[in-house]
Amino acid sequence: MKALVSIITPLYNSEAFITETIKSVINQTHTNWEIILIDDCSTDNTINSVNNFISNNSNIKLLKNETNQGAAVSRNKGILAAKGDYIAFLDADDLWKPEKLEKQLAFMQNQNCEVCFSSYEQIDEAGKPLNKLVKALPVLTYKKYLKSNYIGNLTGIYNAKTLGKITSPNLRKRQDWLLWLNAIKASGKPAQSIQESLAFYRVRENSMSANKVELLKHNYWVYKKGLEFSTVKSLCYMLTFLWEHFFVKSKQTVTLHKK
Repeated sequence: MKALVSIITPLYNSEAFITETIKSVINQTHTNWEIILIDDCSTDNTINSVNNFISNNSNIKLLKNETNQGAAVSRNKGILAAKGDYIAFLDADDLWKPEKLEKQLAFMQNQNCEVCFSSYEQIDEAGKPLNKLVKALPVLTYKKYLKSNYIGNLTGIYNAKTLGKITSPNLRKRQDWLLWLNAIKASGKPAQSIQESLAFYRVRENSMSANKVELLKHNYWVYKKGLEFSTVKSLCYMLTFLWEHFFVKSKQTVTLHKK
């Protein structure tokens, strides 16, 4: 039997996007999956949108938080409920290409790889292409990954059968970076990527990536709280991050020629 993949999707007021996101999972060419959606006290019609799928799909599951707790708590709740051999992540406004799971699982099995990610493309809030490709580094070591968040969370998969369930510290932002750091550390081997674009990341006007000051603040807490570095060490890594993010990582985003 093909490996079971558990897909973790936190929800909060995701009514505008979640239908398209779930459809991108249903359309996967690898069909042995479960998607665990964790609602963080949405106040719109998110739950109704999800329930429209649950009645016809036993592998779509909905969990609910009693109080609003943030993405880290929601993701960890989904991870702990997961039954899959592999665990993947897809936020409620992002999309996968149909062959995403099939290609990554084949790559991981052929390369004896425990942590895998891929390149991805950017779309706007309406789903229109921004003609931007974020290229994945072919190989990503723990040391390199400490310098900047090189894994697009919507593309990442780890082998839960060999690594166990990797969760993240309870930080409101950038907890995905810490999760993948923990996964690479647990593996003892670098993460490997597929250079092909396998997903679409939705760039939203209110996203943290659009607010550089907020980005820097939350990155500092990754070092200080998430990794428990001293203040001095955290500040030193922030200087490294600034160089890596703005002068090295920025080169990973390239403009695509319009078709």
